[in-house]
Amino acid sequence: MSDSVRLDKWLWAARFFKTRALAKKAIEGGKVHYDGARVKTSKTVETGAVIRVPQGWDILEVEVMAISDQRRGAPEARKLYQETAESVERREREAEARRLTNEVMQHPLKRPDKKQRRDIQRFQRQQGDE
Repeated sequence: MSDSVRLDKWLWAARFFKTRALAKKAIEGGKVHYDGARVKTSKTVETGAVIRVPQGWDILEVEVMAISDQRRGAPEARKLYQETAESVERREREAEARRLTNEVMQHPLKRPDKKQRRDIQRFQRQQGDE
C-alpha cells in the first residue's frame, strides 16, 4: 500500500476497469466523479473520498477505505472501497425496475409472417384510399 495514488491507477487496482487506459478514458469523459466533481486522471486519491463509478447499467457510489497501486485479486480489491447505503438501495431499485420491464416485454420483436404482411399491406392500401 502506498501513500499517494492517481485516481486512474486506484480505479484499476480496485478492479473497476480492466486497464488503466479504460479508467483514464472514463475519467476524461466525465463518467467518474470524485467527491461530487469531475476531476483529472492525475487526482490523488485520499481515504474517505466518495467516488461515483459507472458499472454496466448502474452507477456505483463508493467510499475509499484504503489506497493501493497494485492490482490484486477481487477479494483484496473489494477491501479498498465500500459501497454507500444509498448506492446499494438505488442499484437494487433500478435492477427491480429493469426486471419488471423485461417481464412485460417477454416476446422479442420479430418479423411478421406472410399472413401478417398481407394484413399490413391491406391496411396500408385502405389508408391510401381515404
